[in-house]
Amino acid sequence: MRKNSVISKLRPLAATSLLVLFLPVTTQAEQAPDAPQIEAKAWVLMDYNSGKVLAESNADQRLDPASLTKMMTSYVVGQALKAGKIHNDDLVTIGQDAWATGNPKLRGSSLMFLKPGDRIPVSELNKGVVIQSGNDACIALADYVAGSQDSFIGLMNNYVKAFGLQNTHFMTVHGLDAEGQYSTARDMAIIGQRLISDVPDEYALNSQKEFTFNHIKQLNRNRLLWSSNLKVDGIKTGHTSGAGNNLVASAVDGDMRLISVVLGTQTDAIRFRESEKLLTWGFRFYETVTPIKADKPFAQQRVWFGDRSQVNLGVAKDAAITVPKGQMKNLKASFTLNSPQLEAPLQKNQVVGTIDFQLDGKTVDQRPLVVMEDVPEGGFVGRIWDFIMMKFNGWFGKWFS
Repeated sequence: MRKNSVISKLRPLAATSLLVLFLPVTTQAEQAPDAPQIEAKAWVLMDYNSGKVLAESNADQRLDPASLTKMMTSYVVGQALKAGKIHNDDLVTIGQDAWATGNPKLRGSSLMFLKPGDRIPVSELNKGVVIQSGNDACIALADYVAGSQDSFIGLMNNYVKAFGLQNTHFMTVHGLDAEGQYSTARDMAIIGQRLISDVPDEYALNSQKEFTFNHIKQLNRNRLLWSSNLKVDGIKTGHTSGAGNNLVASAVDGDMRLISVVLGTQTDAIRFRESEKLLTWGFRFYETVTPIKADKPFAQQRVWFGDRSQVNLGVAKDAAITVPKGQMKNLKASFTLNSPQLEAPLQKNQVVGTIDFQLDGKTVDQRPLVVMEDVPEGGFVGRIWDFIMMKFNGWFGKWFS
């Protein structure tokens, strides 16, 4: 394992300079104050861009997600639209299972008020899911996208596996109480993150404050959309007798976006108040910076047996890092290679090490270090010469590198 350091502004390294390039800032990094006390069974606050969890409590406790389930329903629909499997102007024939009068499970729940035999555009049903939290709209879209609710639930759980979520399992397309259905605050934050990043057109529906269907106007249940203190543009409320009151909220402040999750509050009002407290605290005391861009080399390294002697190393995607406000100037970075030498062939974006970000001597984040371009094997003579030189390098250090 070979470790190399870069200090402060994290500028690209020259091929011959893999040690300290800048004098360290000696001011001790100030820490953000503790997160506020939150009245909820479980909660988490995560930065969207970096994925860093800023504060949490019982974040991995399995709880009933209630209508937060619709975030994954919306994700599946968004992916189907993005892939061209369905289209917004497709007309969906409403079945008996999406009719509240004929489906006892739906009575008294959030509805779009669909009737069997109606032909409704996908775009309208989608708004019914996202804005009105319509359980009947979820059923209608699930039947259309996958042929049945069971098949659609299978798609939902396939995405759960793809996201690497260990504590989430869906049993319904809408989130009404069902045995064996559960999620966590952390998993819901990740689902929200993927909804925003992977299907942005679908996510945009969450910012709409109202939707009228069949002359019935319903307001978005996320009252934080009307907040004068925060720029909230999503995501979802949830409530059942078993779950209590849940809310996943996302807000932006400049280039920074935060996602908060509160699960199991005692009242409707508490979930909004506690979410606002979390988001306000996060924006006030943290900032997200991108010290290393995917298109900019972070370092250069000797490569053996290749068609060139040096290769650029960096990150496959922008390395967003969340730090206490004002501490970007103190951010240090070093990288460690997975093996003592790099040997061709190497492929673009191949992981060859780890970048370690530190504040005040403590690791605050890490990112994979990757090769930024393909390095094919060199010719026979060149490989023989590199073999000899690498042996000399092993015997006498870096004199011949």
